[in-house]
Amino acid sequence: MPPAVSEWSNLILRWIHVLAGIFWIGQTYYFTKLEGRMALDEGAARAAGRTPQVWMVHSGSFSVVDRQTSPKLLPTSLYWFRWEALITWISGFLLLGLLYYSGGLLLDDSVSNIGMGAGVAIGIGTLIVGFTVYELLWSSPLGRSPLLAGTICYFLVVALADGLTHVISGRAAYIHIGALFGTIMTANVWMRILPATRKMLNALREGKPVDLKLGERAKARTIHNTYMTVPLIFLMISNHFPTATYGQTYNWLILSALVLVGAVAANFIYKP
Repeated sequence: MPPAVSEWSNLILRWIHVLAGIFWIGQTYYFTKLEGRMALDEGAARAAGRTPQVWMVHSGSFSVVDRQTSPKLLPTSLYWFRWEALITWISGFLLLGLLYYSGGLLLDDSVSNIGMGAGVAIGIGTLIVGFTVYELLWSSPLGRSPLLAGTICYFLVVALADGLTHVISGRAAYIHIGALFGTIMTANVWMRILPATRKMLNALREGKPVDLKLGERAKARTIHNTYMTVPLIFLMISNHFPTATYGQTYNWLILSALVLVGAVAANFIYKP
C-alpha cells in the first residue's frame, strides 16, 4: 500500500474508532451511573409507591428519569444503543489489519521466528477462542458465582498475556488483548443485551408476562462491559509508552497489572 494511502487510511479509521468509542463509553458511563443512583432511591421509592427515579440538571434544564424493569405502557419510539459498539469494533478490527496484519507491527524477531501467516492466525484465533471461552464460562454454572468466574477470567488473561508475548511482539500482544476485550464487549451488546431486551419488549406487545431473568442476565453482561472498559483503554493507549509497558522484559506482568488496576479503578469510577 502506498505510504500516503496507508497514512490516510490510518487517520480516518482512528478518527472513526475514537469517536465511536467515545460515544459508546460515554453511554456506558452514563447508564451505569444512572443505575447506581436509581439503586440509592429504591427504598424511598418503595415507601412512596413509585418507581426509582433520578433528577438531573444539564444545559440549564431539569430532567427526571424513572426506571421500569417491566414498562406498563409500550413506548411509541425506542432508541437502541447498539451501532456505536459495532462501529467501534469494525473500525478497530480494520485498524488491526492495517497496522498489524499488513503493517509490520505484529512480529518481533527477538521474540520468535514464526511467519506472518502464523502470526495472523494467532491474532485472529485469540479473538475467536478468547470470546468462546468467555461465553462458555459465563454460561456455565460457574457464571452464577461472579467473583469465582471473574477470578478465573483474570488468570486466563494473565496466561494469555504470557503466551502472546512469547510468540508475537509485545505491542501486538497488548493490542490483541485489548481487541479481545472489545470483541467480548461488542458481542455482549449484540448477542446478549439486545436480544434479551427484545424478548422482554415482544412479551409486552403480546400481553404475556415479562421474564425478568432476561433483564438480570442482560444487566450482568453490562456489568462485565463496565469492568472491561477502563482496562481496555489502558491497553489501547499503551502503544504510546513502550518503555513503561510492552517494551519491558516482563511486559506480560505489566499488562496483567494494568488489567487488574483498571478493573479496580472502574469499580470506583462507576460508584454512584
